[in-house]
Amino acid sequence: MKFDKLKCGITGHTGILGKELLKRNNKIKFVKFNGDITKKKDIKKWLQNNPIDIIIHLAAIVPTNVVKRKFNYANKVNYIGTKLLVDEIIKYKNIKWLFYSSTSHVYNFSKNRISEDGIIKPISKYGLTKLKGENYIKKKLNKKISFCIGRIFSFTSVNQIKDYVIPGIMSKVKSKKNKIFFKNTNHLRDFLCVSDICRAIKILINKKSTGTYNIGSGNKVLISDIIKLIFKKYKKEYLIKNTSKQTCLVANNSKIKKLNWQPTKDIKEIVKELF
Repeated sequence: MKFDKLKCGITGHTGILGKELLKRNNKIKFVKFNGDITKKKDIKKWLQNNPIDIIIHLAAIVPTNVVKRKFNYANKVNYIGTKLLVDEIIKYKNIKWLFYSSTSHVYNFSKNRISEDGIIKPISKYGLTKLKGENYIKKKLNKKISFCIGRIFSFTSVNQIKDYVIPGIMSKVKSKKNKIFFKNTNHLRDFLCVSDICRAIKILINKKSTGTYNIGSGNKVLISDIIKLIFKKYKKEYLIKNTSKQTCLVANNSKIKKLNWQPTKDIKEIVKELF
């Protein structure tokens, strides 16, 4: 199953990850879903009018604070939208494989790198909506259509809004204030660049991978260290006040590395691209 030989349906193609995936695979004829993922009739029309071999399902509300603030709508998009899509694709024998973009937020925090069989305990409402989607896929598609769940850890892009961690820091460093204050930055996270995630998805498709895969760098990055990197570049003063307990959410990526995938950029290179 080679990516460039398939008719690939994609949801969420207007998002950051979707746009990058299309740009980096411009020889692929993607069949874009332009409807409302929460409307059954839109999904049905898309599948009826387009012969599709595989589906990459990226459509979602992602920023954790946005999901928390608009939970009912986010749940409708992230979970109900996935449910409606799954219910429809079962009816089409030509669809052989589904990729579902999930998140590291389905896991509980751990001091150790988290493997795919780690403790499942969503750390955010965003994680809860994605876990519900995962569970529905496993329940409905088992032994019917092959599927792969990619649990994506943190990533950043120049196109992200300030609701994300690093763009939020960038927005503060560019403010007119002489001294910036931060709190609760004593947290370890795992950052990738978008291009590495796209390569991972492409490999999973080409390898006909099934089951669950962590998509993360495996590198522990302290949020306060990212602040130091950015503020050093802009030569601005800042003050960090940590009052909360340290948390850690970092991938054990040994499973996907066995497919010959490796992250190509560390946090310094990722941040440098944002300047």
